[in-house]
Amino acid sequence: MENDRPPYWASGPRSFQPLRRILAGRVLAGVAGGLADYLEVDVTLVRVGFVVLSLIGGIAIPAYLACWLLIPEEGSDHTLADDLFYRIGDLFEEAESRIQGRAR
Repeated sequence: MENDRPPYWASGPRSFQPLRRILAGRVLAGVAGGLADYLEVDVTLVRVGFVVLSLIGGIAIPAYLACWLLIPEEGSDHTLADDLFYRIGDLFEEAESRIQGRAR
C-alpha cells in the first residue's frame, strides 16, 4: 500500500513558530516543552532524550543550561542571558561612576 501524501519537502514551507520556553506544564525551566512545541513532537520524547544524553556523556546538562539561558520565555523577547548582561553592564556603570566620583 502506497502513501498518497507528497514528500515533506514538497508540502511547502512550515508556518514560522519562534522557539520559546513554555510557561504551562514546565518541570524545570520549560526548555523541553518549548523544544517539543517547536519540533512538533511529544514533550516526553524530548525529556527522555535529555535523560539519555545526560547518562551517555553528560552533554544534555550543559545543553539544557545553554537553552535555559539563550531561549526566551513565552511572551518575552528577552533571554536570561540578556538580563544577566544588562545587570553586569549596570554594575560596571555604577562602579565607573563611583571611581570617577572619587577621582574628583
